[in-house]
Amino acid sequence: MPRFAEVADGVYVLRYPVLDVNSTLVVGPDEALLVDTLATPAQAAELAAAVRRVTPLPYRVVNTHHHFDHCFGNAVVAGPGAEVWAHEGCADRLAALDDRALAEIAAEFPRLADGILATTVRVPDRTVREETVLDVGGRTVQLVHLGRGHTDDDLVVVVPDAATVVAGDLVEESGPPGFGDAWPLDWPATDAALLEIVEGLVGTATVVPGHGAAVGRDFVKAQHDELARLAWLCRDGHADDRPPEDVAAVAPYGPGVALVAVLRAYADLDGRL
Repeated sequence: MPRFAEVADGVYVLRYPVLDVNSTLVVGPDEALLVDTLATPAQAAELAAAVRRVTPLPYRVVNTHHHFDHCFGNAVVAGPGAEVWAHEGCADRLAALDDRALAEIAAEFPRLADGILATTVRVPDRTVREETVLDVGGRTVQLVHLGRGHTDDDLVVVVPDAATVVAGDLVEESGPPGFGDAWPLDWPATDAALLEIVEGLVGTATVVPGHGAAVGRDFVKAQHDELARLAWLCRDGHADDRPPEDVAAVAPYGPGVALVAVLRAYADLDGRL
Protein backbone atom coordinates (compact mmCIF):
# COMPACT_ATOMS: atom_id res chain seq x y z
CA MET A 1 0.00 0.00 0.00
CA PRO A 2 1.69 3.27 -1.10
CA ARG A 3 2.25 5.80 1.66
CA PHE A 4 3.22 9.44 1.91
CA ALA A 5 6.67 10.36 3.21
CA GLU A 6 7.44 13.79 4.65
CA VAL A 7 10.01 15.63 2.49
CA ALA A 8 9.71 19.08 4.12
CA ASP A 9 7.79 20.61 7.01
CA GLY A 10 4.17 19.56 6.50
CA VAL A 11 4.82 18.51 2.89
CA TYR A 12 4.43 14.84 2.01
CA VAL A 13 5.09 12.93 -1.21
CA LEU A 14 3.57 9.64 -2.32
CA ARG A 15 5.75 8.04 -4.98
CA TYR A 16 3.42 5.66 -6.79
CA PRO A 17 5.25 2.64 -8.26
CA VAL A 18 3.32 2.54 -11.55
CA LEU A 19 5.02 5.11 -13.82
CA ASP A 20 6.92 6.29 -10.71
CA VAL A 21 4.63 9.30 -10.50
CA ASN A 22 4.37 11.63 -7.52
CA SER A 23 1.43 13.06 -5.61
CA THR A 24 2.19 15.75 -3.04
CA LEU A 25 0.20 16.67 0.07
CA VAL A 26 0.60 20.06 1.73
CA VAL A 27 -0.96 20.11 5.20
CA GLY A 28 -1.95 23.37 6.88
CA PRO A 29 -3.43 23.91 10.35
CA ASP A 30 -7.02 23.37 9.21
CA GLU A 31 -6.89 22.48 5.50
CA ALA A 32 -4.69 20.60 3.04
CA LEU A 33 -3.82 20.66 -0.65
CA LEU A 34 -3.28 17.57 -2.79
CA VAL A 35 -1.19 17.98 -5.93
CA ASP A 36 -1.87 15.43 -8.72
CA THR A 37 -4.24 12.49 -8.46
CA LEU A 38 -2.66 9.57 -10.38
CA ALA A 39 -3.93 7.68 -13.41
CA THR A 40 -6.97 5.50 -12.68
CA PRO A 41 -9.88 5.22 -10.24
CA ALA A 42 -8.19 2.34 -8.41
CA GLN A 43 -4.96 4.26 -8.00
CA ALA A 44 -6.90 7.30 -6.83
CA ALA A 45 -8.71 5.23 -4.20
CA GLU A 46 -5.33 4.14 -2.82
CA LEU A 47 -4.21 7.77 -2.88
CA ALA A 48 -7.30 8.95 -0.98
CA ALA A 49 -6.72 6.30 1.67
CA ALA A 50 -3.08 7.36 1.96
CA VAL A 51 -4.15 10.99 2.47
CA ARG A 52 -6.36 9.94 5.36
CA ARG A 53 -3.44 8.16 7.01
CA VAL A 54 -1.71 11.57 7.15
CA THR A 55 -4.57 13.95 7.92
CA PRO A 56 -8.34 14.05 8.45
CA LEU A 57 -8.51 17.64 7.14
CA PRO A 58 -10.52 18.67 4.08
CA TYR A 59 -8.38 19.33 1.03
CA ARG A 60 -8.36 20.99 -2.34
CA VAL A 61 -6.75 19.49 -5.44
CA VAL A 62 -4.25 20.84 -7.97
CA ASN A 63 -3.30 19.26 -11.29
CA THR A 64 0.18 20.18 -12.53
CA HIS A 65 -0.81 19.49 -16.15
CA HIS A 66 -3.30 17.59 -18.30
CA HIS A 67 -1.52 14.24 -18.76
CA PHE A 68 -3.64 11.36 -17.53
CA ASP A 69 -1.20 10.07 -14.90
CA HIS A 70 -1.50 13.38 -13.04
CA CYS A 71 -5.24 14.04 -13.16
CA PHE A 72 -7.42 11.03 -14.04
CA GLY A 73 -7.93 10.39 -10.33
CA ASN A 74 -9.70 13.73 -9.83
CA ALA A 75 -13.24 12.34 -9.70
CA VAL A 76 -12.34 9.81 -6.99
CA VAL A 77 -10.03 11.96 -4.90
CA ALA A 78 -11.90 15.28 -4.96
CA GLY A 79 -15.19 14.96 -3.13
CA PRO A 80 -18.35 16.85 -4.06
CA GLY A 81 -17.79 20.55 -3.73
CA ALA A 82 -14.02 20.26 -3.41
CA GLU A 83 -12.07 22.68 -5.59
CA VAL A 84 -9.85 21.33 -8.35
CA TRP A 85 -7.27 23.82 -9.61
CA ALA A 86 -5.23 23.74 -12.83
CA HIS A 87 -3.93 25.96 -15.58
CA GLU A 88 -6.73 27.07 -17.88
CA GLY A 89 -5.22 25.09 -20.75
CA CYS A 90 -5.30 21.92 -18.67
CA ALA A 91 -8.99 22.45 -17.89
CA ASP A 92 -9.76 23.04 -21.57
CA ARG A 93 -7.99 19.86 -22.64
CA LEU A 94 -9.69 17.71 -20.03
CA ALA A 95 -13.08 19.20 -20.96
CA ALA A 96 -12.46 18.21 -24.59
CA LEU A 97 -11.71 14.53 -23.85
CA ASP A 98 -14.19 12.09 -25.34
CA ASP A 99 -14.43 8.30 -25.54
CA ARG A 100 -12.16 8.20 -28.57
CA ALA A 101 -9.47 10.17 -26.78
CA LEU A 102 -9.68 7.88 -23.76
CA ALA A 103 -9.38 4.87 -26.04
CA GLU A 104 -6.25 6.32 -27.62
CA ILE A 105 -4.65 6.84 -24.22
CA ALA A 106 -5.65 3.33 -23.15
CA ALA A 107 -4.08 1.85 -26.29
CA GLU A 108 -0.81 3.61 -25.49
CA PHE A 109 -0.80 2.24 -21.92
CA PRO A 110 -2.31 -1.26 -22.17
CA ARG A 111 -1.45 -2.20 -18.57
CA LEU A 112 -3.69 0.62 -17.39
CA ALA A 113 -6.28 0.38 -20.16
CA ASP A 114 -9.18 -0.90 -18.07
CA GLY A 115 -8.73 1.82 -15.48
CA ILE A 116 -8.33 4.55 -18.07
CA LEU A 117 -11.49 3.49 -19.87
CA ALA A 118 -13.36 3.42 -16.54
CA THR A 119 -12.28 6.97 -15.65
CA THR A 120 -14.82 9.71 -15.12
CA VAL A 121 -12.87 12.78 -16.15
CA ARG A 122 -13.38 15.54 -13.64
CA VAL A 123 -12.51 18.88 -15.19
CA PRO A 124 -10.82 21.44 -12.90
CA ASP A 125 -13.29 24.12 -11.87
CA ARG A 126 -10.77 26.73 -10.71
CA THR A 127 -8.17 27.88 -13.22
CA VAL A 128 -4.93 29.82 -13.31
CA ARG A 129 -3.56 31.83 -16.23
CA GLU A 130 -0.32 33.15 -14.73
CA GLU A 131 -0.36 33.06 -10.93
CA THR A 132 -2.75 32.52 -8.03
CA VAL A 133 -2.06 32.58 -4.30
CA LEU A 134 -4.01 30.18 -2.09
CA ASP A 135 -4.46 30.24 1.66
CA VAL A 136 -4.28 26.57 2.60
CA GLY A 137 -5.42 26.52 6.20
CA GLY A 138 -3.08 29.37 7.10
CA ARG A 139 -0.22 28.40 4.77
CA THR A 140 0.51 30.44 1.66
CA VAL A 141 0.78 28.36 -1.52
CA GLN A 142 1.48 29.84 -4.94
CA LEU A 143 0.27 28.32 -8.20
CA VAL A 144 2.43 29.63 -11.04
CA HIS A 145 2.50 29.11 -14.81
CA LEU A 146 6.06 29.90 -15.92
CA GLY A 147 5.67 29.24 -19.64
CA ARG A 148 5.68 26.37 -22.08
CA GLY A 149 7.82 23.34 -21.33
CA HIS A 150 6.71 19.74 -20.85
CA THR A 151 3.31 20.99 -22.05
CA ASP A 152 1.83 24.45 -22.54
CA ASP A 153 -0.24 24.12 -19.35
CA ASP A 154 2.38 23.22 -16.73
CA LEU A 155 1.61 24.59 -13.27
CA VAL A 156 4.21 24.88 -10.51
CA VAL A 157 3.18 24.76 -6.83
CA VAL A 158 5.36 26.76 -4.44
CA VAL A 159 5.22 26.33 -0.65
CA PRO A 160 7.49 29.15 0.57
CA ASP A 161 7.39 28.38 4.30
CA ALA A 162 8.67 24.86 3.58
CA ALA A 163 11.15 25.94 0.86
CA THR A 164 9.43 23.47 -1.47
CA VAL A 165 8.50 23.56 -5.14
CA VAL A 166 6.28 20.92 -6.75
CA ALA A 167 7.48 21.10 -10.34
CA GLY A 168 5.35 18.49 -12.08
CA ASP A 169 6.95 17.14 -15.23
CA LEU A 170 8.97 20.30 -15.81
CA VAL A 171 11.53 18.32 -13.81
CA GLU A 172 12.05 14.56 -14.16
CA GLU A 173 14.27 12.50 -11.85
CA SER A 174 13.60 8.85 -12.67
CA GLY A 175 13.83 9.17 -16.45
CA PRO A 176 14.44 11.67 -19.23
CA PRO A 177 12.04 14.53 -19.86
CA GLY A 178 8.94 13.67 -21.90
CA PHE A 179 8.69 15.49 -25.22
CA GLY A 180 5.50 14.04 -26.72
CA ASP A 181 3.65 17.38 -26.71
CA ALA A 182 6.46 19.48 -25.27
CA TRP A 183 7.94 22.80 -26.38
CA PRO A 184 11.68 22.05 -26.45
CA LEU A 185 12.67 25.54 -27.58
CA ASP A 186 10.76 27.21 -24.72
CA TRP A 187 11.48 24.69 -21.99
CA PRO A 188 14.94 26.05 -21.02
CA ALA A 189 13.54 29.53 -20.30
CA THR A 190 10.70 28.01 -18.29
CA ASP A 191 13.11 25.95 -16.22
CA ALA A 192 15.31 29.03 -15.77
CA ALA A 193 12.30 30.79 -14.23
CA LEU A 194 11.71 27.73 -12.06
CA LEU A 195 15.34 27.78 -10.98
CA GLU A 196 14.98 31.44 -10.02
CA ILE A 197 12.08 30.53 -7.74
CA VAL A 198 14.08 27.69 -6.19
CA GLU A 199 17.08 29.93 -5.58
CA GLY A 200 14.87 32.60 -4.02
CA LEU A 201 13.51 30.33 -1.30
CA VAL A 202 14.80 30.67 2.24
CA GLY A 203 16.65 27.55 3.30
CA THR A 204 17.65 24.43 1.41
CA ALA A 205 15.08 23.94 -1.30
CA THR A 206 13.21 20.71 -1.97
CA VAL A 207 11.94 20.19 -5.53
CA VAL A 208 9.37 17.47 -6.13
CA PRO A 209 9.59 16.25 -9.74
CA GLY A 210 6.71 14.75 -11.64
CA HIS A 211 8.37 11.35 -11.47
CA GLY A 212 11.08 10.05 -9.16
CA ALA A 213 12.79 11.16 -5.98
CA ALA A 214 12.79 14.69 -4.63
CA VAL A 215 15.77 16.75 -5.79
CA GLY A 216 17.44 20.06 -5.10
CA ARG A 217 18.73 23.14 -6.85
CA ASP A 218 21.75 21.47 -8.47
CA PHE A 219 19.61 18.82 -10.17
CA VAL A 220 17.26 21.45 -11.59
CA LYS A 221 20.23 23.47 -12.86
CA ALA A 222 21.77 20.41 -14.53
CA GLN A 223 18.50 19.53 -16.26
CA HIS A 224 18.07 23.15 -17.38
CA ASP A 225 21.56 23.05 -18.94
CA GLU A 226 20.75 19.81 -20.80
CA LEU A 227 17.52 21.28 -22.14
CA ALA A 228 19.32 24.46 -23.19
CA ARG A 229 21.91 22.44 -25.09
CA LEU A 230 19.15 20.43 -26.77
CA ALA A 231 17.34 23.61 -27.81
CA TRP A 232 20.55 25.10 -29.23
CA LEU A 233 21.25 21.94 -31.23
CA CYS A 234 17.71 22.01 -32.62
CA ARG A 235 17.93 25.64 -33.68
CA ASP A 236 21.38 25.18 -35.20
CA GLY A 237 20.39 21.97 -36.99
CA HIS A 238 17.24 23.51 -38.39
CA ALA A 239 19.17 26.54 -39.66
CA ASP A 240 21.67 24.24 -41.36
CA ASP A 241 18.91 22.01 -42.77
CA ARG A 242 20.33 18.97 -40.97
CA PRO A 243 18.16 15.84 -40.75
CA PRO A 244 16.48 15.51 -37.33
CA GLU A 245 18.08 12.09 -36.87
CA ASP A 246 21.57 13.62 -37.13
CA VAL A 247 20.75 16.23 -34.47
CA ALA A 248 19.20 13.61 -32.19
CA ALA A 249 22.32 11.46 -32.45
CA VAL A 250 24.41 14.09 -30.65
CA ALA A 251 21.72 15.51 -28.36
CA PRO A 252 21.19 14.83 -24.64
CA TYR A 253 18.91 11.97 -23.52
CA GLY A 254 19.83 9.55 -26.32
CA PRO A 255 18.67 9.44 -29.93
CA GLY A 256 15.29 7.83 -29.24
CA VAL A 257 14.04 10.41 -26.75
CA ALA A 258 15.89 13.27 -28.41
CA LEU A 259 14.39 12.58 -31.84
CA VAL A 260 10.90 13.29 -30.48
CA ALA A 261 12.21 16.60 -29.13
CA VAL A 262 13.98 17.52 -32.37
CA LEU A 263 10.89 16.79 -34.47
CA ARG A 264 8.79 18.95 -32.14
CA ALA A 265 11.36 21.76 -32.28
CA TYR A 266 11.59 21.63 -36.09
CA ALA A 267 7.79 21.74 -36.33
CA ASP A 268 7.76 24.74 -34.00
CA LEU A 269 10.39 26.53 -36.09
CA ASP A 270 8.42 25.75 -39.25
CA GLY A 271 5.23 27.15 -37.71
CA ARG A 272 3.50 23.76 -37.71
CA LEU A 273 2.64 23.63 -33.99
